[in-house]
Amino acid sequence: MSVSVVIPTLNEAEHLPALLCDLRAGGDLVAAVIVADGGSTDATVESAAGAMVVAGPPGRGGQLRRGAAAAPTPWVWLLHADSRLPEGWPAAVRACLEHPERAWYARLRFASADPRARLLEAGVALRCALLRLPYGDQGLLIHRALLDAIGGIPEVPLMEDVVLARRLRRHLRPMRLAITTDASAYVRDGWLRRAFGNLWRLGCFWGGASATALAARYKR
Repeated sequence: MSVSVVIPTLNEAEHLPALLCDLRAGGDLVAAVIVADGGSTDATVESAAGAMVVAGPPGRGGQLRRGAAAAPTPWVWLLHADSRLPEGWPAAVRACLEHPERAWYARLRFASADPRARLLEAGVALRCALLRLPYGDQGLLIHRALLDAIGGIPEVPLMEDVVLARRLRRHLRPMRLAITTDASAYVRDGWLRRAFGNLWRLGCFWGGASATALAARYKR
């Protein structure tokens, strides 16, 4: 069995090549890498060498939906462009492919030695354990049959990962894998300020706020 990797991008030329390099370690496990670009104005598209590029308007949900539609395999792995994969990741993914009735997410690590990064990682692990609420930067490995059964990827500009997690709650399981994500936004905004901002957006969304309105105020 093999997987198609779908990566939504918007001006990710700085990060995308490193993730593509990590994915090459998968060999024939990775049947296709699909970069779903939302109108990048940097060199993102040029840096996507070896990947299929699907272009369209920005909005992460719509980008992921277009990318998944172009995937040639039943299994789809949704990843963020600023993610890094550890050595040995193909074995963890292969173990999940035996269970198409489940959807899989990874543990989260931040690319930072700051002690506050470890605190936030523990908070993410607790959120996933109690609420079964992984975010998009933890990846989502899902079989197309299950994705279709829950209505596919919602075409919203933000919070598509929250919608998916709510729909998939009883199907979600953790992978034996940690994905490392870029921490520059936390360094720029402040660790606690960024974390509380994410919680505030989640609370607003659960309270009925529009994903479009939240996306307009969201700074990546």
